[in-house]
Formats: sequence, structure tokens, C-alpha cells
Amino acid sequence: MRKYEVVIIVKTGEEEAINATIAKFENIIKTTGGTVDKVDRWGKKRLAYEIKDIMEGYYTLINFTAEPATVFELERVLKITDDVLKHMVIKLED
Repeated sequence: MRKYEVVIIVKTGEEEAINATIAKFENIIKTTGGTVDKVDRWGKKRLAYEIKDIMEGYYTLINFTAEPATVFELERVLKITDDVLKHMVIKLED
């Protein structure tokens, strides 16, 4: 298993919606055989440039350990989720 980190920028709005979106991605990691090591919520920040007419986003960093298949599934769901403005998955060095 390899170590990864993913940064997710979610549309700002109600706290419940943001928490549900982040929990959705944590559950994807867990159900596909990975483990969530750490969730670091950076909070609401102003974006460097406008994305889809939005100027603020809620930033979250998730460190996790998983197989490459888990990363493919996570990225697939991140791409089709409307509440996600941007994301980036990075494989950490062993």
C-alpha cells in the first residue's frame, strides 16, 4: 500500500453540506480498502482566481494509505461531484 494526500476545494455553503461532501470521500477511501490517516480542514479561503463564478472555497487535506485502484475510484468520483471545485491527488515518497 502507498501513501497519498488529496487536497479538495469544495464550494462554500452550509456546514452540513461541506461535512457530508468530505465524509463521502473519506468513505470511498475506507470502502475500497484504504485507510484515512489524517484529515486537516484548512477552512474557507479566497481563491486565487474565479472558478465557475465562485471566489471562495473550503479547503481540506486528506492523508491516506491505499492501493492505486482506490486512487482511481476517488479521482473518478471527485471529477463528477458538482460541489468540488478543484482537487489534486499526490503520491507521497515511501
